[in-house]
Amino acid sequence: MYNANSPTCIINLKSHKLSIILELVMNMSKYLIRTIDRVLKDDLSVFGAVLLTGPKACGKTTTAKQLAKSTLYMQDPDQKESYLTLAKIKPTKLLEGENPRLIDEWQMAPQLWDAVRFSVDVRNETGLYILTGSTTVDESKISHSGAGRIARLMMRTMSLYESGDSNGSVSLKKLFDGEEDVEGFSTLSIDDMAELIIRGGWPCTIGKTPQIAMRFAEAYCYTIAESEIQTVNGKKRDVEKTRNVMRSLARHTASLATESTILDDIKAHDSSMHRHTLSDYISALEKLYIIDNVPAWSPKLRSKTAVRTSDKRYFVDPSIAAGMLKASPKKLFGDMNTFGLLFESLVIRDLKIYTQTNRGSVFHYRDKTGLEADAIIHLNDNKWGLVEVKLGNAEFDKASENLLKLEERIDTEKLGKPAFKMIITSTGYAYKRQDGVIIVPIGCLKE
Repeated sequence: MYNANSPTCIINLKSHKLSIILELVMNMSKYLIRTIDRVLKDDLSVFGAVLLTGPKACGKTTTAKQLAKSTLYMQDPDQKESYLTLAKIKPTKLLEGENPRLIDEWQMAPQLWDAVRFSVDVRNETGLYILTGSTTVDESKISHSGAGRIARLMMRTMSLYESGDSNGSVSLKKLFDGEEDVEGFSTLSIDDMAELIIRGGWPCTIGKTPQIAMRFAEAYCYTIAESEIQTVNGKKRDVEKTRNVMRSLARHTASLATESTILDDIKAHDSSMHRHTLSDYISALEKLYIIDNVPAWSPKLRSKTAVRTSDKRYFVDPSIAAGMLKASPKKLFGDMNTFGLLFESLVIRDLKIYTQTNRGSVFHYRDKTGLEADAIIHLNDNKWGLVEVKLGNAEFDKASENLLKLEERIDTEKLGKPAFKMIITSTGYAYKRQDGVIIVPIGCLKE
């Protein structure tokens, strides 16, 4: 478990008969502000409890502790068994403590959910509990969804703005509020971008060398395959099959590859893999918040053009795909196609983080004619924007043309005009083109 104020960050890695402990010495002396901080605080002022989910090591516990006044660590090795026993006998005892009370990795004792929900009902107060979890729970083990009592938030790894790599000169919120003139310059080079993809947004790797970041990603991926995936539904899963599935998903990052395509790819290495097995492994990775796909957008169109409805495939952080592909910054420059796809993965991660703060969702669009947009940002107040992602400027004209075509195809009388049409790129200046499309380096963007 990562703690920004702790001197170490440790991941246990088991590979075959070897036990490897990866230790990264932390040099952070203070908490790094996360964009979800404000969302969490706001939700605590409205709901009795908030469930904060996300992949292991993304910083959930550290973030929750900024607001919590008491904490229960379900994974405490000295107290774990007694906590689990008490959860079965009298779960309300575990809720005793100053509020907001943080219950870390609550899913280890599903009984706590109903206890929290009941406490919120009885006390009729807001901001009582923060639950954190790295694995989804079988909903059949809880008697009430918690709707209206418990808010649910997904926490991801750190965006470039949170890690201090983006200067934040272009605000997504201001674009939605009508700002048209954008200015900014990203000092990040294409070499920096390759290193940021490899490093990912894990708090443990911020400020570390690419070599250390690559070791972390490798350890993280092995831990998922050899340990964490076994905790999902308590079902035993094959380590090599897990790795094969993750490698194939890495090869198909930022694509609309079907499970049939993934299966065909895996069968080149594992002929025993069956479709039901593949679906189970993908579902398990989703429950661990390792997979973070982008759903399709289905707007009202002027024509009867058929819209593709498949999710676009992504991991929660580009470093996972890079780790499974054993990519290094040097290797990325030797395979610019993969570089571009992993860059898109990084951008989508950041857009999801920034969009969550603005109370919205990220989608993708593709229709039967091949017209597409890498991201559609749709806010809860129905404001929306179109986004294409391009690693370099050679394709700006084509990307801009696609965005303008897509705007024409959408029934804007019913949906309204997009707040912006944006191309997100890797380096250079932020500016507005003559056709109205804005160019924004990812190193200039913030929420």
